Amino acid sequence: MTSTDRGPRVVSPVPAQPGEQQPSGYHLPKVPEAAWSMAGSARRTWVGRAVLLCVLAFQAALSLRLENTAFQDEALYLTAGHAELRHLLHGTPLPMDYAAYFSGSPQLYPVPAAIVDGWFGLPGARTLSLLLMLGTTGLLYSFTRRLFNERAALAAAALFAVLQSTVVMGYFATYDAPALFLLALATWIVVRTDRAPAHAVLLAAPVAALAVGVKYAAGLYLPTLLGLALLTARPHRGRRALVRPLLLLLGTGVLLAAAAYGGEVMAGVRHTTTAREHGTDGAVYLLRRSAEWGGLVFLTAVGGAIAYARQGRMQESPLARRLGGPSRRRRAMLGLLLCGTALLAPAYQMHLGTVVSLFEHIGFGLLFAAPMAGVGLTRLMGAHVRHPHLGIALWTATLCLGIAQADRRFGNWPDSSLMIRTISADVNDRGHYLCSTPEVPAYYLRDRTTRRQWQSVFGLAYTDRNHTRHTGDDAYRAALRDGEFDLIVLDGSTNPRVDAVVTDAVRGNPHYRLLAHVPFHGADDTDADRPSRTASFGEGRGYYRIWVKR
Repeated sequence: MTSTDRGPRVVSPVPAQPGEQQPSGYHLPKVPEAAWSMAGSARRTWVGRAVLLCVLAFQAALSLRLENTAFQDEALYLTAGHAELRHLLHGTPLPMDYAAYFSGSPQLYPVPAAIVDGWFGLPGARTLSLLLMLGTTGLLYSFTRRLFNERAALAAAALFAVLQSTVVMGYFATYDAPALFLLALATWIVVRTDRAPAHAVLLAAPVAALAVGVKYAAGLYLPTLLGLALLTARPHRGRRALVRPLLLLLGTGVLLAAAAYGGEVMAGVRHTTTAREHGTDGAVYLLRRSAEWGGLVFLTAVGGAIAYARQGRMQESPLARRLGGPSRRRRAMLGLLLCGTALLAPAYQMHLGTVVSLFEHIGFGLLFAAPMAGVGLTRLMGAHVRHPHLGIALWTATLCLGIAQADRRFGNWPDSSLMIRTISADVNDRGHYLCSTPEVPAYYLRDRTTRRQWQSVFGLAYTDRNHTRHTGDDAYRAALRDGEFDLIVLDGSTNPRVDAVVTDAVRGNPHYRLLAHVPFHGADDTDADRPSRTASFGEGRGYYRIWVKR
């Protein structure tokens, strides 16, 4: 007879022991309110870390697949780093005053990057940026987990890892990756010390000051750090939390004032940040580009902020209803602070009227909006991941946009390898050379030439043989008439007006002969950063025109 053929089983009460009262009826075990525990566990922690490791590996793969020769900013910073290193070690005079026009200290990033470049070349310097961006994503996960929960942290990291700015800055040897890493580290310290004594927040002061020193534009996000210092500590410290942002402001301000003591640094800050020359890009154009490069994640963050302000938890368990948490007012203020930070970069760029560096600065703002985007993604999927397809669709759309934009961005300047090989035999340490982007050959040919030997197509002052001083376009005509330059390299796009002036001046000029037309490929992006930074090259094709002195 099977178990299904048996009748109901009768359970007899356990006989009472002597002196013990016999219970009446049957005793049922207590049933838990939820089938899963809200408490943390080692298993949950290791699963979260494993998922984070997968996110970081995927981010690294997206960055490492990018390939091109050095961009002019990369070449400039690495060349400056080598010059600064020789100046520090051997007292060699600097070819120019880098501190007067760099957007960050010429010692803080360029010198370490030049050391890596000296050992491993440009891929090594770019890998340094990759490690810093991976660290940024890891810190984002950590402080988002502290602010909200594990799932929001993983969602925030997954969205941030596939943004165009994250992918490109992860293999771009410029100031941006170290500055963003330091901002993330300062944010992590502020959030992590929310329950500690107020003076613990001072640990973030040197990190925040260093971030501003590495890239002056990082100072735009210091108010967000001050706001987080207050909002994260208020539930635990009450009114005493007001001391934290004041201490952080005082500590960071003192360090920045001490570092800025001197005219050269302040001249660089004014030239590149506070008193930067305004461009002609319209507000509508800048808003459209901002929406393309970060709009989807920003809208997700806004949705997360609204959902978080309305309800602190998704009520996945009856236990959650009895848990305490931030008030609705604090939740709304936190969402407003984090999402509002993402608007700082577009607002600043509209004030300047330029798209230059916009895609990088958008990444800075989205670092702070990403925690709310993580909340938005988890709320979209619902309690117990009821609608995973919605989250997958949103992340996939972000991924596709990020890959397409990163590929286009990284291919938007010409491959200079063939041009460098063509001119390498015609340069030495005595010549004077004119080039559309002189930073690139000055970097690749630094063992044969110095930066002083290379002249750009953006401004020239020349005194001819009759001691007459020429400026502007006339300076190029006079210099070419006298055969001043030993080599000329034009790409036709960096400054087309001056290129036309130079081309007319060498036509029929007995001092010069055409050496080569060297083809290159560039992305077809007519809305890319303006020519001084990233030129548009027609239909993705172009050529270098190279003249040498007879």
